[in-house]
Amino acid sequence: MQFRCLPDALSAVLGQWSGDTLAVGLFAGSEERPEHPLRGELLKAVGAGLQQRLEQRRFKGKPGECLSFEQLEGTPRTLIVVGLGEPAGFDLDGLRAAAASVAQAAAAAGAEDLAVALPCEGFENDDAGRAIAEAVRLSLYNDQRFKSEQEPRPLPAMVSLIGLPASCAQALEAVSGTCAGVELARQLVAAPPNVVTPQHLADTAAALARDHGLELQILERDACEALGMGAYLGVAQGSDLPPKFIHLTYHPAGGAQRRVALVGKGLTFDSGGYNLKTGGSQIEMMKYDMGGSAAVLGAARAIGELKPAGVEVHVIVAACENMISGGAVHPGDILTASNGKTIEINNTDAEGRLTLADALVYACKLEPDAVVDLATLTGACVIALGSEIAGLWSSSDGLSQSLQAAAAAGGEALWPMPLRSSYKAGLKSPVADLKNTGPRPGGAITAALFLQDFVSKELPWAHLDIAGTVWCDKGRGLDPAGATGFGVRTLVNWICSGAPVAQQT
Repeated sequence: MQFRCLPDALSAVLGQWSGDTLAVGLFAGSEERPEHPLRGELLKAVGAGLQQRLEQRRFKGKPGECLSFEQLEGTPRTLIVVGLGEPAGFDLDGLRAAAASVAQAAAAAGAEDLAVALPCEGFENDDAGRAIAEAVRLSLYNDQRFKSEQEPRPLPAMVSLIGLPASCAQALEAVSGTCAGVELARQLVAAPPNVVTPQHLADTAAALARDHGLELQILERDACEALGMGAYLGVAQGSDLPPKFIHLTYHPAGGAQRRVALVGKGLTFDSGGYNLKTGGSQIEMMKYDMGGSAAVLGAARAIGELKPAGVEVHVIVAACENMISGGAVHPGDILTASNGKTIEINNTDAEGRLTLADALVYACKLEPDAVVDLATLTGACVIALGSEIAGLWSSSDGLSQSLQAAAAAGGEALWPMPLRSSYKAGLKSPVADLKNTGPRPGGAITAALFLQDFVSKELPWAHLDIAGTVWCDKGRGLDPAGATGFGVRTLVNWICSGAPVAQQT
């Protein structure tokens, strides 16, 4: 799928354009609005009779409302009209939602050459173009890898964005890399745990290194033992599958002015261990407990293609399974992490933070300017923020703000949460330095506080709990039902923004 800009007005473009499908966004109401002239341009281009047909179909212009009109002859063969709601409430998320609706309707109509006219007034041209293009491509993602009979779904080969200047071309070129990263993350999360194993994640990293010129180091169990990674290896010891500690690095041409580390939780399956997940605990969905690793590997895929200047990126995944066996960690065991801290295991189902503990210690030793970790860490965050918003904890206000801005630019939602130090009392252990879980109230906060103990105090750090956002049961907006690839766009936007990393606060 390719994207291009057609900078002229809609009525002018249709005189020259020969594609088969046109999509136009209209605000609520039937009157022409001088500041948003698409309705008048459309009626001028295809005829005033369209207004009557819209009224017959009771089109109100509500957000998500979408009508298709077929013509047996002439151009365009198919006209799609999508509602935008009231202009006062129309933002980039509304633009994305409209573009996603258009894409679905165009695919259903068998569009090959699609032109999209959506109002971009009030937005930066690059932001608008990128939002529309990402929404079109990502909303048409369709994973049929594990079906014996696949249903072909032709997609538009060319998508033209009407009314955007030619200067947006560079922004549109970046869409391919970013979306490829999101699609990789979706594929990893959606695949079953007998396919995506720790070895598979390592193989994926090796393919990224080979295809995009990245540096790769895989630490096997003995190397992790030599580094004292007792927390990570304690989780891994119950599985027949060997753990794989993945370190993938992007080196920019011309040298780096800043260095960042991305750490992703990589539990390819989480049974809960001896604190076994039971009915209602979604044990059958624990293939997505490696959503954090999928996000950072997807970001690595995008960064490898986009090649941002001046920033060195380290991607770290402590991959393993959390299983039950005669060798599995017991509730009550004490593990020693690679920074020397001892951890009493009072719940074997709080395993992700143990693997992240050693991964964060490793990341800090690289002396980056900032560390960001992503993890499907707690059900408490899902209860607090639901399925559309990820929790954000950070030791740096500047880092938090830059991540929120990057998320908003990519259509992903983060909500800043507190690192309340008094809550850390809930992690005290009578026999070790700390327990791996605190009391039930504020569970997402105590989980973040646990992780903070394994990050250098002077280093800007952020933790994203993506437990609610990594999977979408029914599909919404850019995300089809299933894996969302959440976090990739945030990370790519943050890394490619070129903004300096803020200091610790």
